[in-house]
Parts: sequence; C-alpha cells; structure tokens
Amino acid sequence: MLGLSPRGVGLLVAAFLFTTAAYAHPAPPRVISLAPHATELAYAAGLGEQLVAASAYSDYPDEAKTLERVSNYRGIKLERIVALKPDLILAWRGGNPPKPLETLAQLGIEIRYLDVEKLDDISGFIRELGRYGRHPEIAQKNAAAFDQKLRALRTRYQDATSVPYFYLLSGAPLMTASDHAWPSQLFRLCGGANIFADSPAAYPQVNMEQVITRKPHTVFYTGGELPASWQSMKDLLPSLAQHYAFQLNPDWLTRATPRALQAATQICEALDTVRRAT
Repeated sequence: MLGLSPRGVGLLVAAFLFTTAAYAHPAPPRVISLAPHATELAYAAGLGEQLVAASAYSDYPDEAKTLERVSNYRGIKLERIVALKPDLILAWRGGNPPKPLETLAQLGIEIRYLDVEKLDDISGFIRELGRYGRHPEIAQKNAAAFDQKLRALRTRYQDATSVPYFYLLSGAPLMTASDHAWPSQLFRLCGGANIFADSPAAYPQVNMEQVITRKPHTVFYTGGELPASWQSMKDLLPSLAQHYAFQLNPDWLTRATPRALQAATQICEALDTVRRAT
C-alpha cells in the first residue's frame, strides 16, 4: 500500500527481482490497468485476455467487471500489484499517485501513461496498445472505426449554427465544466457554445444568477434528474432553456474512450432539436 518506508520499498524490489529472475516475461505481457478509461482502451486494443487486474469502476465491457481491483481513489495496492507480476501497467497522471508508480518502474515494470487530451488521441492510444497484444488487427480495426465516426461528425457539424448551452455537473454546489475540461470537446464538436467557456478552472463552481445572465438555450446534465434548486429558478432562464434539458450518459461523456462518440451523438441530436426550435 502507499506509505512504504525506503527500507520497505527496498525489500519489495528485492522480492520482486527474486521471484522473477528464474523466468523471462511471458509474451504477450500481463497487463494491469489503473484507470477506467485505460481499461476500456485496453479492451478496444484487443488486450482483454492479458488484463489481470484493474482499477475500481472499470466496468466496461462486461468482462472487466470480473477483474481484481488494485486501485481506487484512495490509492494503489502496491504489494498486490507486485504479486500479480505484471509486465505492463496502464496509468493516468490525472488520477494515479506518482510515488507508487515510480516504485513499480524501479522494479522494471513498464508504465504507460494514457493521458488523453483530445479526441484524436483515443485512436492513437488504441493503435499503440495493439502492439502489446496477440491480435494487433483488432486495435487497427477499432481505431479506424473510431476515426471514421469522428470524421463524419466533424464534417456534418463543422458549419452548424452555434447553440449556447449550460452543462450542469452538480447541483449542490452548482458546478459546470469550462473549455479546459474534457467534456467540452464533445459539445464543441456538435456546435455547442459553452456559456462558461472562459472560466480559468476546468470545473468551476458557479451560481444561478451567472447562469441566468449568460442566457443558455439548453441545459445538459448527467444525474438522475435536475436538482430541486434548479427547478425553483429555471423560470428565470430564456424560454428555450426552460423547455430543453437533456440527460447524458456520464460514462460516455467523461471517459476518454471510443464511447465518447456515443455521448457526442447524444449531444449533436439534442442541439439539432434546439436549432429546429429557434
């Protein structure tokens, strides 16, 4: 677990080297994923049979639900990961603590960071991960399919009329996502104009008065229903926003995986509905 002393780390390294010196790494490598989006990317790349463990909330595809959990928001189960003898660890700088990963790298385990910053990175990482698998053609096929869908959406909506929107991330406190946050890429792809695009924070806390004065034409949310605080003030919004609120699948929207284009399709169709109403 986290918090090992230098001596403890040294013993861990020695134990790892002792137990692995007698045999070569299997081919293809044993893989552990430390983030839900990394797990999805691994499966898309054809590495499903090689995954031996994953992070909490790695729930797609269904096969991922059976994997042992070796990390969560509290940290990484360092000793257990070592015991599983992985050759490759898929990590995420935005969600994994650096020190235990440095320790794992000292053991000679390859650490591959899947820090997706833009939509085009998704297919790139799938192709790259495919090199570690038995069937790289699976990765090539899935990456090509993603690229084709992305091109089609870009072509269709490149000249679409801009629609001001508000993304309701949470109701208490009232939070949204600026253009620095991952989900905003999907809205921009469809011609959405974020009313809080210029916020310096990726996920700013805002108030209802700010939302009202920026006049969104529609609202998107991912919870089961709009919060009561929103319902009590929505009559002050422009009439379009009062009538057009769309629920999105949170996993599609927030995970940088091929399913992000399913969220984009939801968003594009919703914005088209609003355009037809204006």
